[in-house]
Amino acid sequence: MVLLPLLLLGIGWIAFAIPTADDAVNNQVATISYADGADLTRLVPEAGNRTKVTTDQIPVQVREAVLAAEDRTFYSNPGFDLSGILRAAWSQLQGGVGGGSTITQQYVKNALVGDQVSLWRKYKELIVSLKVSQEKSKDEILTDYLNTIYFGRGAYGIQSASQAYFGKDVGQLTPAEGALLAGVIQSPSRWDPAIDPQKAVQRWGFVMDGMVSQGWLSPSQRDAATFPATQQRKPMSSGSFGDSRGHLVTAVKSELDSLGITDQEFAQGGLQITTTIDADQQDRAVASAQKALAGQPDNLRSSVVAIDPKTGAITAYYGGDNGVGLDYAQVKKQPGSTFKPFVVLAALMHDPPIGLGTVFDGKEETGLRNADGADCDRCDIKQAMTLSNNVIFTKLAAKVGPDAVASAARAAGITSPLTNPDARLALGNKEVSPLELASAYATIAGGGVWHAPHLVSKVVTSDGRVLYQAPDSGGERRFPEQVARNVVEAMSGVAPADGLTIGRPVAGKTGTVQSRFEGQNNDAWFSGFTPDLATTVWVGTDMNSPIKTSSGTPIEGATMPGKVWQNFMQQATADEPASQQSFGTFRPIGTPPSDLPPNAPEQASASAAPSSSAPPSASVEATPVDPAAPSALPQPGSGAVPTTEPEPPRRNADPGQGRSPTTPQRTTTTAPPPAQDCSLRPCG
Repeated sequence: MVLLPLLLLGIGWIAFAIPTADDAVNNQVATISYADGADLTRLVPEAGNRTKVTTDQIPVQVREAVLAAEDRTFYSNPGFDLSGILRAAWSQLQGGVGGGSTITQQYVKNALVGDQVSLWRKYKELIVSLKVSQEKSKDEILTDYLNTIYFGRGAYGIQSASQAYFGKDVGQLTPAEGALLAGVIQSPSRWDPAIDPQKAVQRWGFVMDGMVSQGWLSPSQRDAATFPATQQRKPMSSGSFGDSRGHLVTAVKSELDSLGITDQEFAQGGLQITTTIDADQQDRAVASAQKALAGQPDNLRSSVVAIDPKTGAITAYYGGDNGVGLDYAQVKKQPGSTFKPFVVLAALMHDPPIGLGTVFDGKEETGLRNADGADCDRCDIKQAMTLSNNVIFTKLAAKVGPDAVASAARAAGITSPLTNPDARLALGNKEVSPLELASAYATIAGGGVWHAPHLVSKVVTSDGRVLYQAPDSGGERRFPEQVARNVVEAMSGVAPADGLTIGRPVAGKTGTVQSRFEGQNNDAWFSGFTPDLATTVWVGTDMNSPIKTSSGTPIEGATMPGKVWQNFMQQATADEPASQQSFGTFRPIGTPPSDLPPNAPEQASASAAPSSSAPPSASVEATPVDPAAPSALPQPGSGAVPTTEPEPPRRNADPGQGRSPTTPQRTTTTAPPPAQDCSLRPCG
């Protein structure tokens, strides 16, 4: 029994080398790659992120603060906690984790072993810790540790951390500042005061009290100390993350955090992260947006998000050019008429279903107006979608119930609160993000099957362990395939009418949000899809100011966003045969649209044919009425359960303030008269 431990000790002593401080940092480098494995970026602690210092350059009380936080018996223990190792080993044998670590063990783990939870790691950690303790002094071990440990904010080592948090060299740190840095070591993503001030203060107090208990700080010094102010957080590497890639990296890190992979693991685990981003599509998305904004007013911003409907994989993600500013792929704005497909979705699932051929009076009424050219005496739902007739969709939303519309949007993939909806939800008066809208449209494109939108496909540690693999699931059916195909049919005339064809079948919708001032728009959208790719484009500003081109023309959904969408989608789908991008046979639910023979059991859609004579887009689509006015609309009757989350603040002015909502008209299912053809935009 004695020979076996000695034999294992001897083998390990010979086999395992003592790591250097550089080994400790190099093993922590994280790589983020495109879907094909090509490097997107490497989070390397460059010279600006790590500067080695000597023991005497680190104030004594700063060193003591670290010991108070991490290992108060450092100078007296043998470099490892045998009881802790045994407890951890036993826990792992029982299927758990655990076991504390000395500073020597932490250094060894970061430098050589990695963070694998296994008996092998504990064995290796024990042997190397013994060797380090035998061959290096305590001061050398502590200094190596302080030169390699990750402090958050992209800072490896105490000198880099001192600059990142306080803008000064380590030699100028006060005991209170040293205690703050010592406190964040264990979990920078939790105890950075810029992330959670309350937890940071609690942790700082724990370290300061520990210094007093060890005699390293007097009670009077502790009483006089105040929590130190820190600098504003900066990007880890301005050269690498200041451009559009910054938003992508931040979104990846956020998703890792949601998967339980912390910022600290990201920075210290040597992780190899494979994303779902297609390198070519990403380049095209960025180039399309940048080309559209070139030479335009400086206040214009844009975002592009593309999602594979079959998997939920985000294949392109552009949140703007300033990688440390707002990520416009996730900023929430009113979506305007891009919400109208969810009204159709709710109508098709109504009892009884309301089919695309249901006819409404679409003329303007008190409190409701249409965009120029969108009036229609008698239009069916598909024609109203092509025209983007506000009156008809507000009536339809009232008929099926606003809660049903909200439920349909949530079923498709909208996650923002849609609290207390009314019929104006059809006009997009609740805020959503471009990422949400792309996901919801992808569900429609995918035949009613929702896949969680995601950027991370795989995460592997430096020692080859797979921490995470995106599930290869069939998704979650949210509504029937025939219902989804009918929604597609309703949307199929929009892109041809706006001259936004791409040479293959597409379904889409424009969205333009008007300010309180006539003729001024705040946000413009185009969202559309093929069966294989759903893409949303947004154009707006930071301050919700009017969006105009350099010539002063108001920007609408079919103009700048539509052109960005068209340019990107033409390139993204160029290599796919059009025959493989069919939406399949259209089988009407309820009343078929008027461009089909009456009572036709099924007919393939003719919407794929490009329209070379399509008239220009109507100007403004979303014109909601006063939210404070008492509603005369029918109450919801669908049984849908409204969300109870608080509604986000309104960012856009309501152009209809002071108007009373209209009472909806009775609908009819008779076909429109032949003389009134509303399938093209100059209707009414």
